[in-house]
Amino acid sequence: MHQENKYDWGEGVFTLLSWFRKEKVKNARVLVAGAGALGNEVVKDLALFGVGHIVVVDFDRIELSNLTRSVLFREDDAYAHRYKAEVVARRAMEINPQIKVTPIIGNLFSDVGLGVYREVDVVIGCLDSRIARYQLNRMAFRAGKSWVDGSIENLKGVVRVFTPGINCYECGLTREEFNHIMVRTGCADVVRVQTAHGRVATTPVSASIVGAVEVQEAMKVIHRDTYEEGHSPFKTLEGKMWVYNGMNCTVTIYNTSAWKNNCPSHEVWEPVISDGEMSADMTVGKALERIKEVCGVCNVEINMMNNRFVETIISERPEKEFKVMVAESKLDEVIESDKKMRDLSKITLFRKIFHENISEDFPFKDLTLREIGIPYFDVLKVSTEKGEFYVELGGDRHLYE
Repeated sequence: MHQENKYDWGEGVFTLLSWFRKEKVKNARVLVAGAGALGNEVVKDLALFGVGHIVVVDFDRIELSNLTRSVLFREDDAYAHRYKAEVVARRAMEINPQIKVTPIIGNLFSDVGLGVYREVDVVIGCLDSRIARYQLNRMAFRAGKSWVDGSIENLKGVVRVFTPGINCYECGLTREEFNHIMVRTGCADVVRVQTAHGRVATTPVSASIVGAVEVQEAMKVIHRDTYEEGHSPFKTLEGKMWVYNGMNCTVTIYNTSAWKNNCPSHEVWEPVISDGEMSADMTVGKALERIKEVCGVCNVEINMMNNRFVETIISERPEKEFKVMVAESKLDEVIESDKKMRDLSKITLFRKIFHENISEDFPFKDLTLREIGIPYFDVLKVSTEKGEFYVELGGDRHLYE
């Protein structure tokens, strides 16, 4: 619980800035994807600015190697193997007790409902792979939101801002980069346990500089509708790439307005029907019936394009069958936890028997939506005889208020 406030955060400090709107920032909501070195700096700066509600997403635990460049982590956190998101949230609220920081331990694509993306003003990416950026780009654009991307390596850093209608991360990928992502994310019938990402050599200086610029750009997005068109005091990095090179103390800005009309990342999920009775804790059977009522239809099929439900995996040589009953995003974890599957994964491939669409024919309707891989406060893409609908699990909204 927050103690009673005896002062108004930022009063007489930020209010002296000509462009700063205190109530705008106090009521702002920001999603931060990644709680490593960049995420530490970004959340710290958002807390200092007094951004009212921050949601921070990360599935990883703290290691000793993180301490050299992560201002919110402590040695005890590493020895206790605490989750990065939880520690970042707690320490940020120690910095500023007047804000709320909600941690989500999980994957930004499969464990964060689209409703969370829809509720925020801006998304900030503090990620270390092309795959994660590709996924974040799709989620942010489905919700119609701008997102700020930052990356660091050695004494170098890059910041970009992607906004629907202006520029798109996926559109800017080279053919080689795109094919690499498709191989890693798009294989429908084989799986091998993914290798861990290697560490990137960087410094606390790079993290603090790039994280600060990311927050600077996010503040511009938060204030975007404060000014009439053509009268904003800001110049943003929308459609541009800001490149910092600490080795020779240079900053260069390039134009990177990549936007292809046929890109699948541009799909906006709207209009959305938000139903306060629907929750990820509902069984599949009850959810199907409720969707029929809400949409006024007779036939419903939920598309599991984000996270297919894997019923069984079968090893190729030797041929062995394992009933896993798990969301695809959790499959590596399940394989690693079972010695037989783990050993086989090192010498052969597994074929998946999965469900990509959930309808009345689904044989496990007593499972909850969460158990089949749908996160809290998600938006379901539903096919019916009357066309497609987007239904939000509005009953989960309270978890992120």
